[in-house]
Order: sequence, then structure tokens, then C-alpha cells
Amino acid sequence: MMAKDTATATETISADDLRQQFRSLAGEADETAGDLRNKVLVVGTVTLVLVLIVIFLLGRSRGRKATTVLEIVRV
Repeated sequence: MMAKDTATATETISADDLRQQFRSLAGEADETAGDLRNKVLVVGTVTLVLVLIVIFLLGRSRGRKATTVLEIVRV
């Protein structure tokens, strides 16, 4: 939107016009924050699940390496 030259402007801006514009801007900001919050929650959940899977797999492979196999042979 282009700024109007004050010398040629015949239209005045009322307080209601300003309030309406501020409300619309605040509404857009709230919607954007809500969308971002949802995306961060999803990314955080996926990251947590992946970290837990990696920890499980690393612990499992370490457990296999440390396990002793005992063979009993009858004579």
C-alpha cells in the first residue's frame, strides 16, 4: 500500500478505523502463533520418538555384546 501525501489527502482516519486495523493484525498474529505451536509440537514429538528408538537399539546391541553364553555338556 502506498503512503498518501498529506497535502492531497481528503480522507481522515478515525479512531475506529485504527482499532479495526489493530484487531485484524492481532488476529493474524494469533493464528500464525497457533499454527507454529502445532508444528513445533509435532516436530518435538517425532524427535523424541526417534531418540528413544535409537537409545533402545544401542542398549540392545550393547546387551548382546555383554551377554555370556554358558554351554553345559553332559559327559
